[in-house]
Amino acid sequence: MSQLRFKVVEEAYDRKAVPVDIPNERPEQYYGKYVFNRAKMYQYLPKKTYDALVYAIDNKEPLSREVADSVAAGMKQWAIDNGARHYTHWFHPLTDGTAEKHDAFIEHDGKGGVVEEFTGKLLVQQEPDASSFPNGGIRNTFEARGYSAWDISSPAFILDKTLCIPTIFISYTGESLDYKTPLLRALNAVDKAATGVARYFDPSVKHVQSFLGWEQEYFLVDEALFSARPDLVMTGRTLMGHESAKNQQLEDHYFGAIPSRVEAFMLDLEIECHRLGIPARTRHNEVAPNQFELAPIFEETNLANDHNLLLMSLMSEVARRHNFRVLLHEKPFAGINGSGKHNNWSLGTDTGVLLFAPGKTPQGNLQFITFVANVMAAVHKHNGLLKASIASATNAHRLGANEAPPAIISVFAGSQLADIFARLESSTQDELIAFSDKQGVSVGASQIPEILIDNTDRNRTSPFAFTGNRFEFRAVGSSANCASAMIALNAAVADQLTIFKENVDKRINDGEPLNHAILEEVRKLIIESKPIHFDGNGYSDEWKEEAERRGLDCETSVPKIFDAYLRNESIEMFARTGVFSEVELHARNEVKWEMYTKKVQIEARVLGDLAINHVIPVATRYQSFLVDNLVKIKSLFDADKSNLIVAQDLSTIEKISKHMLVIKDTVEAMVDARRQANRIKSEREKAIAYHDNVVPCMETIRYHIDKLELMVDNEIWPLPKYRELLFIR
Repeated sequence: MSQLRFKVVEEAYDRKAVPVDIPNERPEQYYGKYVFNRAKMYQYLPKKTYDALVYAIDNKEPLSREVADSVAAGMKQWAIDNGARHYTHWFHPLTDGTAEKHDAFIEHDGKGGVVEEFTGKLLVQQEPDASSFPNGGIRNTFEARGYSAWDISSPAFILDKTLCIPTIFISYTGESLDYKTPLLRALNAVDKAATGVARYFDPSVKHVQSFLGWEQEYFLVDEALFSARPDLVMTGRTLMGHESAKNQQLEDHYFGAIPSRVEAFMLDLEIECHRLGIPARTRHNEVAPNQFELAPIFEETNLANDHNLLLMSLMSEVARRHNFRVLLHEKPFAGINGSGKHNNWSLGTDTGVLLFAPGKTPQGNLQFITFVANVMAAVHKHNGLLKASIASATNAHRLGANEAPPAIISVFAGSQLADIFARLESSTQDELIAFSDKQGVSVGASQIPEILIDNTDRNRTSPFAFTGNRFEFRAVGSSANCASAMIALNAAVADQLTIFKENVDKRINDGEPLNHAILEEVRKLIIESKPIHFDGNGYSDEWKEEAERRGLDCETSVPKIFDAYLRNESIEMFARTGVFSEVELHARNEVKWEMYTKKVQIEARVLGDLAINHVIPVATRYQSFLVDNLVKIKSLFDADKSNLIVAQDLSTIEKISKHMLVIKDTVEAMVDARRQANRIKSEREKAIAYHDNVVPCMETIRYHIDKLELMVDNEIWPLPKYRELLFIR
């Protein structure tokens, strides 16, 4: 095995950048080439059909079957013109990935041949097997029927000669079995609720849209090294491995020069993204070695989420072309930064106003502070739920470690906003709300222009931070479906805005002036949500103690964190907003607990195998070598000369024996803990048993394996080490 290790390391170090087929055109000329966007609709659809489809999209209304037939005909022709041979309904099951079943554009022609056909019926609805996806007990194996239905708000696209039609996925009995269905419900809820409040300030507002800008962090590993690590292949993270002498401590990788191999991959990926309408714009080295980031321009939340899921599958495919493997696990390497997917979220009106941006007038500022105060109130009321929305077996390794936010939800507001809150809280008058513009700062060098400083700093330890005209939900994990966090956040804010409007309307009906009624309700929200406002160091132990005193959710066990979905306040909020029924919530939690168990179970099995069949034999072989060497030394030298060498070798032999004994005993204990946990019928209790009894065993095994890695001869260590995995040449 050691020879394989050295061979793959040498192969990885010798690789050169793969040439990229760069289009002759500029990005704006091929952007959206494989997307059935409005320009393609206008080109391929009859004018009447185009107008009906655009109206339905803009006003969130259903299409008639006649219009669907006409759309299908135009979409099929466009797809065929671009080389497509199949079509598929592309949906988001509860696996955090995507799903698709491909069908060819063919039907019998009645003469022994076939014709290419694609009707409105095939476009609008399909019937995947609903029992074979995670469903939390809603569907039994013998109750397989489920439906996918076209989401007209997200454009179809062509991927690998297949027309992909974004769809929802529901059960035969109507419950959602995906992420898109509840996301669309949450976006409709926040549209309705936020529009009602926005009309206090501008009666012409017809809709409020939710926007999302994700920042996708990821690691790249050479494919040969990846294949030589069974833990990476099977689980997406290293289950063992001592930290490299050099990792990120010099802070020289962050924003550094991008390695040529990686830059070629990034360019190839960007070209693919742009052809598929994903507005990839930013790329850079992240903090940890081999860690990078891609970020797009903001988009409407549903479309942005579709694009993120599409990107994650694209990354894997493009990486293989460049002899890389992409790691989207939140913590693939211990001791260095993990990967998140910061969700920058905002709301904006159809009149072009960003609701989280300070206004130019006192009235505009009142609108701004009204929406910010409602968001803070929603986050305070549902902080446990928001944490549950980003919790997973994989993200648990990242939260609170190496620059990731802690497993406590708090809101960073910044000094200026905090000052406004304090003034409004203590005042009894209807004050004008004023915000200073960006301030100019000179750096004392005549050739450098004046730098404009934002009116709020950034806090990298905050899981939910206000960053100028948006909120940044930093706790979302890199492998997650953004919809999970966006469903909880948009639903909670929608519910809070609805309550706020009811209270303001009641005051107005009682004779209070509009602005006074709004300010009084805003003042109440600021006071009630004070516990969620924290601008300090989220990593400190003092904050953990303070958060508990404030009544915030401080639970760290992932299976127990999921309980937040089933608290009465969550069930009632989701019911009021129409996002989830109680049946759907219970089913989804069953899926979450089951998924947690399965992921830990797989990791435990892989680690046990590596420990017993890879590490122990190698450590035993090295120990035997030391014993043989010790015997030879004693036979060659007299006692005085050999004592020092013998003592050192004996100490090493004893340490190796102790580490191996602990590993063997703990693997046995881990297997027994799994066996006992597997007998538990309740998915929740089983997940808790895996968290409490299996995970600690894994941590103990890893500790002793990592100690052996430092002791055993490098020539015979079987797996690529961190120093070899983490530095792309």
